[in-house]
Amino acid sequence: MKRILVTGGCGFIGSNFIIGVIKNRSDLSVVNYDLLTYAGNPDNLNDVENDPRYAFVKGDICDAAAVKKLFGEYEFDAVVHFAAESHVDKSISGPSQFVATNVLGTQILLQAAKEAWGKASGGISEKRFIHVSTDEVYGTLGEAGYFTESTPLAPNSPYSASKAGSDLLARSYFETFGLPVIITRCSNNYGPYQYPEKLIPLMITNALRNKPLPVYGDGMNVRDWLYVGDHCRALEMALDKGVIGEVYNIGGNNEMRNIDIVKLILARLEKPESLITFVKDRLGHDRRYAIDASKIKRELGWMPEVDFGAGIRGAIEWYLANEGWWAKLL
Repeated sequence: MKRILVTGGCGFIGSNFIIGVIKNRSDLSVVNYDLLTYAGNPDNLNDVENDPRYAFVKGDICDAAAVKKLFGEYEFDAVVHFAAESHVDKSISGPSQFVATNVLGTQILLQAAKEAWGKASGGISEKRFIHVSTDEVYGTLGEAGYFTESTPLAPNSPYSASKAGSDLLARSYFETFGLPVIITRCSNNYGPYQYPEKLIPLMITNALRNKPLPVYGDGMNVRDWLYVGDHCRALEMALDKGVIGEVYNIGGNNEMRNIDIVKLILARLEKPESLITFVKDRLGHDRRYAIDASKIKRELGWMPEVDFGAGIRGAIEWYLANEGWWAKLL
């Protein structure tokens, strides 16, 4: 049985990934390494916490001694690296924490993997380091075109700049040291366990409490929406058969304007559009993201399976059914 180190596994995407692996993959076990910052919630993993193939270790990826100790205590066959500061608004008000966690933390993790796997049985080529990134590193698009894996990096926020820095470090550890790195870049995720600072859960939870729904600028910013379960399947495929040194874009083929999503949520919850409150636009707000995911479809056979209409209905129903989960976060 292969053992995976998942960093940031108590966060939104990380916890969905772990749940899927533990429930569906008898050939894998997971060690979840998470600092439990505000967005890391161990309650996300209540369904698997007692499974013998799951273990939790509290720790900081920026603590080099702790990370080195972790690699000494466990022999990992792979790393799936989610841990990151990820909220753009917070990166604008406090960029330094994003640089520390996303850039330095990633370098510390890469170095620990290099040192441990260089001595590991079976050779370093048998390992895998999946670096989970974002389409935001590409910057913004006009009304036409798509991000491909060869699109130049042009980040426009401290968050996306710190993720671009971590991507380049991951690439450098492959090119310089032969570390078996694979980089994935996803579009906007949605689904269960998403912290209610992000657009979809914020709009759902505010609407349920009859609070104003803040919409940046004119609400016409476009994002490509990807159901978190589809993203996690793509990561498993990258782990199983991705080519070392490659980048894979993961997109949902579902471009929507922010304002249309907000109105859809309100209609589904039978709430009035008068709850919408337009607010001053975010600094450096990218206008449009859209991903060309043809490479991962062609080379790994991945396709998104969850239609956005069904996915957003499922997400709304999940937040309706799990008020106890999100209410205490607010």
